[in-house]
Amino acid sequence: MKKMILMLAITISTLSVFAGEEVNPRVLASFKNEFASAKEVTWTVTADYFKAEFTFNGQYVNAFYNTEGELMGLTRNITSLELPMNLQASLKKSYEDFWISDLFEITRSNNTGYYITLENADSKIVLKATAGEDWSVYKKIKKV
Repeated sequence: MKKMILMLAITISTLSVFAGEEVNPRVLASFKNEFASAKEVTWTVTADYFKAEFTFNGQYVNAFYNTEGELMGLTRNITSLELPMNLQASLKKSYEDFWISDLFEITRSNNTGYYITLENADSKIVLKATAGEDWSVYKKIKKV
């Protein structure tokens, strides 16, 4: 078991270094310009985008960049108390029999949205809300 954990740790650290070496120089320059004080940065490289996971001002943040080095959006996990009051009230009113299993804020071009995953014994519901709107159902999943 210890050997498996060690192998996994080595693989993950190798992938992080390898991914960091493949990051487009324009993306790196843009990231360093936007988030000069970022710490613990790790990169994920795909054919379509670059994802930086890091800490910034004491928060865990994800930044997504296109291949041209333009920031496409940011995400961060938040608590339900950090939601706007109208969204908190709507959750309490319409989904009081559910618990929150995931909640994050997404920011794109000065627009902020929220995705929340709610669960009960029978189902899982993902809701989304964008600038000033109420929750809408993004996805429903029945548990088996």
